[in-house]
Amino acid sequence: MYAVVKTGGKQYRVTPGLKFKVEQIPADIGSEIVLDQVLMLADGDNVTVGAPLVSGASVTAKVLSQGRGKKVTIFKMRRRKHYQKHQGHRQNYTELEIQSIGK
Repeated sequence: MYAVVKTGGKQYRVTPGLKFKVEQIPADIGSEIVLDQVLMLADGDNVTVGAPLVSGASVTAKVLSQGRGKKVTIFKMRRRKHYQKHQGHRQNYTELEIQSIGK
């Protein structure tokens, strides 16, 4: 059984027990959250596709950690103009573990 859920502007294919990182969600570590934007639900050969969401479907996930990703370095330069700009960015994330998929 798997589902396709939408969170943080991205879509994820999830199965029970899967651990993955999403855009930051304001929730405490150890708490359970419900992802209710389910786009598709599949159980064997029985596939339900929403238009755009599957009504009544939800995915329950447990918050494992909150953190920041690796640093991405941005370097801008204009040749012969003596212009250089250095910048860094670390994206916040929330690590989730899927507990159950329900309809």
